Amino acid sequence: MANKIPRTPVREQEPAVRATNFEEVCYGYNLEEATLEASRCLHCKKPRCVEACPVSLKIPSFIERISAGDIAGAANIIAEDSSLPSVCGRVCPQETQCEGACVLGVKGESVAIGKLERFVSDWGRENNAVKVVKAPANGHRVAIVGSGPSSLACAADLAKLGYEVKIFEALHKAGGVLEYGIPEFRLPKERVVAPEIENVKRLGVEIETDVVVGRTVTVDSLMDEEGYEAVFIGSGAGLPRFMNIPGENLNGVVSANEFLTRANLMHAYDESYDTPIYTGSKVVVVGGGNVAMDAVRTAKRLGAEAVIVYRRSEAELPARREEVHHAKEEGIEFRMLTNPVEVLGDDKGWVKGIRCVRMELGEPDESGRRSPVVVEGSEFDVECDVVIMALGTSPNPLIASTTKGLDVNRRGCLVADENGVTSREGIFAGGDAVTGAATVILAMGAGRKAARAIDEYIKSK
Repeated sequence: MANKIPRTPVREQEPAVRATNFEEVCYGYNLEEATLEASRCLHCKKPRCVEACPVSLKIPSFIERISAGDIAGAANIIAEDSSLPSVCGRVCPQETQCEGACVLGVKGESVAIGKLERFVSDWGRENNAVKVVKAPANGHRVAIVGSGPSSLACAADLAKLGYEVKIFEALHKAGGVLEYGIPEFRLPKERVVAPEIENVKRLGVEIETDVVVGRTVTVDSLMDEEGYEAVFIGSGAGLPRFMNIPGENLNGVVSANEFLTRANLMHAYDESYDTPIYTGSKVVVVGGGNVAMDAVRTAKRLGAEAVIVYRRSEAELPARREEVHHAKEEGIEFRMLTNPVEVLGDDKGWVKGIRCVRMELGEPDESGRRSPVVVEGSEFDVECDVVIMALGTSPNPLIASTTKGLDVNRRGCLVADENGVTSREGIFAGGDAVTGAATVILAMGAGRKAARAIDEYIKSK
């Protein structure tokens, strides 16, 4: 009977309204809606959803608690495995992970696991229902570089085991990509991110900001001079990529990283802050991932006509389906099978447009996606004032270049095994610093694995 109940729709801001503000798009479930959606779960004996979750969340267990009316119990079950549950309920690509593995999705619609996680976690936070459980201090110290999702997950698990943990963050606010990369309309900072970071601190984790590891201190000095027995590097991938086409040095060409950092961390969208951001009347965003969607939807909210340019077809957009759907609802124009070859400028050095070529799909590349091929003689120009490059990122080379014995691969990522073990004894790494830009939940999974490896390493000394 449960699998015949339709998936419970989630309430959202109207597209025409939300495209003009930075308030959260999705309102989430209320108790009645969450209880109805929880009743759809079949409670499989071998839950594929748990296997597909990078942090192995006990999904059927917390959903069963919702059905029983025990929301506090559900919140504490989630807290056993996730240090950022309200974040994950909002930004995880559930459709390719837990929900993608749900048996109900084979012939119908999967359980809305992400929306249920969000409801439970928000309720737990608002009602102070999650119990902080930590082991007695064990006398061992671990340093963590960066305060993004992988670092916070690693720190939380180590603190629960009794370790003295200190996080060193280069920026003036903790959170990494949660703070500077994901827009307010997808992930509210003060209402969601800040409290979840505070929960990690309640475990005893210390966070020191404005510390650039590799400049202010080094990984070597943390171990050799300050007495940390292990170091976890979760510094992310903040070095933007460009196309290396003519005109990329013109005024008005920016990386998505810079654009989103100014909008999110520096509150460029808020007129009460003296940190404006230039969009002109029309913005072209090059790329098709989640960062591209964040950038183009932010530009729209700042008052510009906003366009996505992507060299493959819509079927191959790497962004979440939900983000693409929301962008279209908000009036974003998508120009598929289109690739820039030059940024055009005026006589004062400012962007005035972008020259593109049309593409067609050829044979599959190494990733399995069909490679785009230029259609000869198909050049055309698109007028615009700003071009935002959202082409992916690489790790900043600073840490690797200032730390002895750390191997990196050809993409500049730290080399580490599945447990975060690097080429240097006592140094572990995970998240985007190892994989390149990926998802919040994959970074958290890497942080949790590294925490277990660090614990084993220190106990074996």
